[in-house]
Amino acid sequence: MQAMTRRWIAATAAAGALTLGGAGAFAQAKELVFGLHCDRSGATQTVGVFLCPGYHDYIATVNAKGGVEGYKIRVMEIDNEYKVPPAMEAHERFKKEGAILTGLYGTPHTAALSKKLEEDKILGTSPGFGTAAAADGVRYPYVFPIAASYWSQATGAVQFVKDRLGGSLKGKKIAYLFYDNPAGKEPLVILEDLAKAEGFEMKTFAVPAPGVEMGAQVLDITARFKPDFILAHLFGRSPSVAMKELKGKGFPLSKMIGFVWASSEADIAAAGGMGFAEGYNTIQFAGVGKEFPIHKEIVDLYKAQGKPAPKEMDSTVLYNRGLLTAALHVEAARIAIRAKSGGVPTGEEVRNGMEAIKGFTLGGLVPPMAITRQDHEGGGWIQVWTVKGGKLVKATEWIQPYREVILKHLAAEAKK
Repeated sequence: MQAMTRRWIAATAAAGALTLGGAGAFAQAKELVFGLHCDRSGATQTVGVFLCPGYHDYIATVNAKGGVEGYKIRVMEIDNEYKVPPAMEAHERFKKEGAILTGLYGTPHTAALSKKLEEDKILGTSPGFGTAAAADGVRYPYVFPIAASYWSQATGAVQFVKDRLGGSLKGKKIAYLFYDNPAGKEPLVILEDLAKAEGFEMKTFAVPAPGVEMGAQVLDITARFKPDFILAHLFGRSPSVAMKELKGKGFPLSKMIGFVWASSEADIAAAGGMGFAEGYNTIQFAGVGKEFPIHKEIVDLYKAQGKPAPKEMDSTVLYNRGLLTAALHVEAARIAIRAKSGGVPTGEEVRNGMEAIKGFTLGGLVPPMAITRQDHEGGGWIQVWTVKGGKLVKATEWIQPYREVILKHLAAEAKK
């Protein structure tokens, strides 16, 4: 518990560092508390050290402009080390401090906290992870995926492959290379459905934890199955290992697409860099790059404080996902405050605010989602970006293919 307290104090201090006036700016009654789970020291810290700074920087820009409807935001970040017990403790701290919402971090943690969030009436967001069934807001009233679930990532990948292979998948062979855990297995029901509907042959290749040994799977893929395309749903160090192993066996990376946690600049750099990964395709649920209006606001904020732009911004894929989460949190709070004509909103009112977001795009960084009571995923939009000419280049606009398949499975889950 002492270690948890130290992490909380350090993270809270860091969260205030970028706001004009620092922590003193929050010494006032008109304050909103946002809880933020992060992993800066555990198994997925390579994600957290870029994603969470993006979240804080967005909140800093909001506070610098006067906050939300006159309320400054205090972010309580706690490093859960990608472990469930610290995440459970963090939730209790957030609740005690009066947090009106939380940013979750990790699929196991989301599953463990789902019931607690409902009991305590505090919404939690799980962008690009968690359970796909949580898109059903009636069944999961306080869990909001707010971005493409693993089911939607699967449909997006199949649509992209179909387009790349000439508009038909009949008779084609697709390999599904995945991290062997519940998150890795979740898209299987969707892929099996699509294989039947589209007439392609699918073969699965599970990679055991920690995901750094996959020589046998890659050999089986390249020498025996010989697929027309590979879908890679991998995490941590495994995406870069897969790229190196496959390219080493002569498989073109242009015939491979990574789900969202195999799609950052860090993954590509660890594999050998943009030149090495030429042709590699990635699924994204937030825009890539740092040319969006919000990036200029953040750079200007740092400049006003006599500081250089944050180095974390260079890892745009993960940093921008932090921006997306923070932006939707702020918008939900704004709608909730306006709906009650002022005053700190309750968790239930913030939930209603999140369910009223429509057409918010943050200058194109966020897809044109509409979050409703029935759809906490916001439509499951994705983009595909491809490594081309030494950088990530947009290969598709925002798409949401096979939505009827997703809705069918959500309906089936609701009956269980």
